[in-house]
Amino acid sequence: MSPNELNEQLKQTVSQLSEPESLHGLFREVSEGDPLPSAPALAEIIDLCRAILFPGFYGKSLLSRETLPYHIGVSLDRLSHLLTQQVLAGLCFQRTEPVETCKLTEKAQTITGDFIAWLPELRQILATDVEAAYNGDPAADSYGEIISCYPVIKALTCYRIAHELLLLGVPLIPRIITEMAHSETGIDIHPGAQIGHHFTIDHGTGVVIGATCIIGNYVKLYQGVTLGAKSFTLDDNGNPIKGIPRHPILEDNVIVYSNATVLGRITLAQGTVIGGNVWVTESTKPGEQIVQAKKRKSQLVRPEDWGCL
Repeated sequence: MSPNELNEQLKQTVSQLSEPESLHGLFREVSEGDPLPSAPALAEIIDLCRAILFPGFYGKSLLSRETLPYHIGVSLDRLSHLLTQQVLAGLCFQRTEPVETCKLTEKAQTITGDFIAWLPELRQILATDVEAAYNGDPAADSYGEIISCYPVIKALTCYRIAHELLLLGVPLIPRIITEMAHSETGIDIHPGAQIGHHFTIDHGTGVVIGATCIIGNYVKLYQGVTLGAKSFTLDDNGNPIKGIPRHPILEDNVIVYSNATVLGRITLAQGTVIGGNVWVTESTKPGEQIVQAKKRKSQLVRPEDWGCL
């Protein structure tokens, strides 16, 4: 292909990729100063939150009681600045009609202030998650090991941050944060899910928790568990209707073992135990145990009998 032919091909491709018909729903046209939220900035926000919530384990490692207030103050100041910018970007992303930027900026500042004021409460509930992970794993030697190494704490920190931002009315950003945690840990928790205290996930890889799940206190999941939807209510055009409760409710002290699948708006009553590799689509009674049927003993088949099988 000659240089002229290549240039002509490039022009043709540019024209095809710029056609409005091919861009429906795939192109976001923005005005100046109206950017998308920044993944690097959100990653720094998560790092700052972890350093504030678990000082000495994240962020600066050489801390003392005397220097701790200074480092937390510096981190909070940086967090306030970054989060206000990102919340503003999220609010701008959602708006469908022109709104004065100053009004959205004020709203972003209010949301950021409310979020920062909530951080002490976040630390308290994360402390219960650390305790649950430690008490539930005989291989764990200390709380410090749980905080530093266990993916569940990293994923839950992101989830609880994202959930609070969602409650505060922040669009888009909560989902980005939980998907960042999904990429980091293999644990997929939708920010809309409601999760109580003393929650833990052993190992964690492959766990999926849907948007309308409600999880009580002292609940434990193992790797590969899916808390998903069984079916979707459709509108007149055959598309799923948004916002309908469709995921399971897990009451207090429920345990779900590895690779179990729990589907639909059912309730696993208090104290229920779901065994591994079980498919559950019906509600349980308090204290019920759902496990696989025991394997039946079968007569030994000799190699010489294979031909008649």
